[in-house]
Amino acid sequence: MSAVHTDIALDGWIGRLPSPLVPYALLARLDRPIGSWLLFLPGLWAILLVGHGPGALWLIVAFALGSVLMRGAGCVVNDIWDRDLDRRVSRTTTRPLASGALHLRHAVLALFALCLPSLGILLTLDPLAQVLGVGSLVLVAFYPAAKRVTSWPQIVLGLTFGWGAPMGYAAASGRLDAAGLALYGVAIVWTLGYDTVYAHQDREDDTLLGLGSTARVWGENTRPFLAACYGAALLLLALAGWLSGLGWGFWAGLSLPAVLFVRQVIRLDIHDAPLCLALFKANRDIGLAIALAILLGRLW
Repeated sequence: MSAVHTDIALDGWIGRLPSPLVPYALLARLDRPIGSWLLFLPGLWAILLVGHGPGALWLIVAFALGSVLMRGAGCVVNDIWDRDLDRRVSRTTTRPLASGALHLRHAVLALFALCLPSLGILLTLDPLAQVLGVGSLVLVAFYPAAKRVTSWPQIVLGLTFGWGAPMGYAAASGRLDAAGLALYGVAIVWTLGYDTVYAHQDREDDTLLGLGSTARVWGENTRPFLAACYGAALLLLALAGWLSGLGWGFWAGLSLPAVLFVRQVIRLDIHDAPLCLALFKANRDIGLAIALAILLGRLW
């Protein structure tokens, strides 16, 4: 692993912010929108799976805004938990709390600033979706502890980042049935796969610190594990589509995410940290391809 490898980005619009705001933007990971995309996409799938009626557009906008806000809040919680560990991991030493650019009181204020508008969005949703939204806070709060107590923290992340699937399904339909749960399964195993790839950036540091990670569990056998995760995602996606009565457009559209999954498995090199980051980020396109397949299934 490269000792100077980092995924913090100070170029683009982040670099043009007033200097006092830059640490807050980095704290909420606004320089790296990939996390917001990955949180948003399962909710998008669910909304499209239920249907594309007049209320769907508002739900998509609401879930997009909520994903940016709650992903930022989750990152603040994560950095509060990990501020001491982050100082000892090469990729995270420059994070605002680890570097001292911000202090704990600043992080708490940022957390409230992100959660308040999220609450406003939540209150516009169906009551079942509101209950699920409140329930997600438990996962958000305790996910950072997972790597301290289990070798499989990526499953906890999957439960957390995939929560948009049942929540989006409930928001769009007012219920949660087998199709919505199958879609949640898609999000869980998808996250388990892509976050294992991401975790290989920190594999050596995690070993030294005694932190759990599926990257450590699978090591050189990560490729077949990744293939199993992505294969399970496709099977569960097919189940969700079948239960929802999607048309032939869905089955034809599945070919695109399938090809992208295979391409990622083939390209994986766990010893190339920048490549692991690039493959992780490529999951945005996979998630959009899944959304397209669902939309095609609703139209045809």
